[in-house]
Amino acid sequence: MLRGRRRRRGLCDAGRAPILSAMDFPEPLAPGRLIRRYKRFLSDIELAGGATVTAHCPNPGAMLGLDAPGSEVWLLPARGAGRKLPYGWELIRVGPDLVGINAGRANGLAVEAIRAGRVPALAGYASLRREVPYGRASRIDILLEGDDRPPCYVEVKNVHLKRGDAAEFPDSVTARGAKHLDELSAVAAQGGRAVMLYVVQRADCGRFAVAADIDPAYAAALVRARAAGVETLCYACTVSVQAIEVAGPLPLAP
Repeated sequence: MLRGRRRRRGLCDAGRAPILSAMDFPEPLAPGRLIRRYKRFLSDIELAGGATVTAHCPNPGAMLGLDAPGSEVWLLPARGAGRKLPYGWELIRVGPDLVGINAGRANGLAVEAIRAGRVPALAGYASLRREVPYGRASRIDILLEGDDRPPCYVEVKNVHLKRGDAAEFPDSVTARGAKHLDELSAVAAQGGRAVMLYVVQRADCGRFAVAADIDPAYAAALVRARAAGVETLCYACTVSVQAIEVAGPLPLAP
């Protein structure tokens, strides 16, 4: 696990130096208790010292099972110009386990895991680019390229919902997610390699499944995509108050 400002060696963005680690939190997280989450992107938190703050909730989903008042949470102090709120919500404790709720971290976690060789199915490419335009006015999260193979288009989705022993996606209706699957299908039809990668920001799940009852259209789009040649991968993460790191694969339901 990386610490401080060390850089990872190996696969990097084409034409750029390797980016800093996306796994370690840049500074210590502040503990607190959740009072409420509201308007999707806002949360009121009671800090350990008793003060109440409003923190940014970096997650547009329903967050089923992850917004119970009184839950232990951890916040990252906000830094930089233009930040209107003093903290961003990063973690919540569910039973004995920590869960990462910041949906924006999934892409960085995927990039770091690919660079470190922890996703064998995506190893061996010479270059990695992010946010490359493709499809119908979309951008692919990760584009892997090499001289001796077709380009590999990787779409990344953040997962935090758990029901039973399964990590599930999505936790709310996502027409955009279904559109991405259709665009990956088009890539596969044109001879490219297309991969749907689910990053689960928790370590307490035994498998991955699609939440077809929550979004039947997304479930149908995934069936079409897999039939068209789109590969599906899912990886769990280890989560601590110091870092989040992609760990091992989770089996996918048929």
